[in-house]
Amino acid sequence: MGGVDFQGSLFADVAEATCSERAFERVPLSRGAWVDVCRNWLPEADDVLETLVRDVPWRAERREMYERVVDVPRLLHTCFEGEALPHPALERARDVLSEHYRDELGEPFVTAGLCFYRDGRDSVAWHGDRIGRGSTHDTMVAIVSLGDTRRLLLRPAGGGPSLSFETGHGDLVVMGGSCQRTWEHCVPKTAHAGPRLSVQYRPAGVF
Repeated sequence: MGGVDFQGSLFADVAEATCSERAFERVPLSRGAWVDVCRNWLPEADDVLETLVRDVPWRAERREMYERVVDVPRLLHTCFEGEALPHPALERARDVLSEHYRDELGEPFVTAGLCFYRDGRDSVAWHGDRIGRGSTHDTMVAIVSLGDTRRLLLRPAGGGPSLSFETGHGDLVVMGGSCQRTWEHCVPKTAHAGPRLSVQYRPAGVF
């Protein structure tokens, strides 16, 4: 498994609604997929983390897996199109991302899915966001990480060698192009980790 290390520039003021191309490191993948990474991208990351842990109405889910019903190993919350996000910095971040990727994406980010990984036992299995338009069209999912560092793994759909991205407090990872159709991603369990939140911005019709 390959590790990927990036030296991104600090994007110090999201309210300016501009992004420096030098702050983003793009990793081309196969079959038209790519990943952008920017370290320390989100201002006010400490306050955003504290606010989300305290104020978001987190829900626990259960789902059928391997012929039995199990607990989903993380807490969830969804902000649908038109709903206010739980911190002003997240709304500014969404607007900046929409502007930055306007030419490539052709539409704004409008929803935000939130995941709360309470410790290293919480995780998400291999998957692609293929419900909706992501199953047939190129799209983007932009992920802001808050809290303890966790690994985000990517591998070609159907299996193969994986890439490992260390996602830390305030970091941004954007999966674009055909990534949701042709690659899979996961956050594996780990022996020692503290709380970590992720905020996933998506355009309309991508889940």
